[in-house]
Amino acid sequence: MENAIGIAFILLPIVIVGAIALFVIQSLKAKQKKGTLDNKKTAEAQTWLNSLIPLGLVFGSTGGVLFSLFSPVFMGTAISLGAALGLLGGYFAYDHYSKTKETPS
Repeated sequence: MENAIGIAFILLPIVIVGAIALFVIQSLKAKQKKGTLDNKKTAEAQTWLNSLIPLGLVFGSTGGVLFSLFSPVFMGTAISLGAALGLLGGYFAYDHYSKTKETPS
């Protein structure tokens, strides 16, 4: 029984990260097939839009490192879960920002 719990604690982060990654990839693929991936009018806005998902990964990984420093969670687990949550947050930020209208400045 103890071995089964240990295996579950090892596999659970992998399953969570995989599910989040598959969700994001499938959602972006569906948007691309529908042709609903938005393009911004200015190059700066488009660059910002394209950078949201990688920025989410970076900030999520950083949050995972900080979380593992102050808690008894293994660093590898915290970094991978942090990156997955950052990927998910970056995707939602991408989705939200792609729907907003640009204001002329």
